[in-house]
Amino acid sequence: MFLVHKDRPALLVLEDGSVFAGYAFAGAGETLGEVVFNTGMTGYQEVITDPSYKGQIVTMTYPLVGNTGINDEDGESAGIHLEGFIVKEYQPHPSNWRMTGSLRSFLEEKGKIGLAGIDTRALTRRLRLSGAMRGMISTETRDIARLLEKVRAYPGLVGRDLVREVTCAGPYLWKKGAPAPGKIPARKPVRKLRVVVLDCGVKFNILRLLEANGCEVLVVPATTGSEQILSYQPDGVLLSNGPGDPAALPYIVDAVRGLIGRTPVFGICLGHQILGQAIGGRTEKLKFGHHGINQPVKNLATGRIEITSQNHGFIVVPESVADKAQKSFVNLNDATSEGMQMPAAMSVQYHPEAAPGPHDTEYLFAQFVEVMKNTRGGKK
Repeated sequence: MFLVHKDRPALLVLEDGSVFAGYAFAGAGETLGEVVFNTGMTGYQEVITDPSYKGQIVTMTYPLVGNTGINDEDGESAGIHLEGFIVKEYQPHPSNWRMTGSLRSFLEEKGKIGLAGIDTRALTRRLRLSGAMRGMISTETRDIARLLEKVRAYPGLVGRDLVREVTCAGPYLWKKGAPAPGKIPARKPVRKLRVVVLDCGVKFNILRLLEANGCEVLVVPATTGSEQILSYQPDGVLLSNGPGDPAALPYIVDAVRGLIGRTPVFGICLGHQILGQAIGGRTEKLKFGHHGINQPVKNLATGRIEITSQNHGFIVVPESVADKAQKSFVNLNDATSEGMQMPAAMSVQYHPEAAPGPHDTEYLFAQFVEVMKNTRGGKK
């Protein structure tokens, strides 16, 4: 079944000296990153195209991956941003009615390495006990000492601004499920709410759901300042998800600080962390992060338990914002803060757009629309 690829042996070496031997089912060469695990049973296409994984090597805990191939509808960005992809067993003969290609061909087209044939349960257990670690995949050498030296010289994610590597090059409108070429209209529509999305690595499903809720969606680079954002006359601003250390983004924090109180703000994942810093809070790194589609979260306003999709390695320290924002959600696995609420500003640490994942929290987009409508009505 795998003979076509077993002539490409590959190694995964972790910073603690652990070595996992397998084979490259896609690509060749060497790649470095922070090794994390994702507990989703489905949705590998959404995972590999999520810009939030920039700088990371992702291990899937579900053992069989690739059986549904790749399609043209489920991508969360235009490319692949993770540094490497690890599975227990790769299915080289996918079958699905929407399929337009294989996982292997997609990874190779984007220049990424796929590693298979290793004990992903053992790897996941090591990461869970020791925490996310720097690691390296190589098909070029069996010299473990040399690979370990490279791994330990890799800077990791702390202190690194990875947003600049995934944000858009310039402003664009999102229309009918895709970026729309052309100039940005100087006047916003009368019958629609204009949402400016600060693109820190935005997932397409965030844009899809804003449009589905009747908004005109304008996406701008993460380097855009507050006055430029306000010049677009937004009814609200969405701070998107994205990769890396939120503490390494003072220019975005400054921009958001200039928006608070002047327009409604909704932060998702990294956007939540940026909003927290903008009101004077601080962030810290989790041991192994939350990466999956099965995280239970309690809505503190309703008492309802909601199942969420999550992908983050940093959190806002709740005590650092306790006097400035109300905690709105809490993670039932580790009691970390999952959301904040302020006058005309809200944020969540998880992904309400849930791609992939459950739809328990999609209502937050409608809630944001209501805040914008009320604020717009008040301005009149």
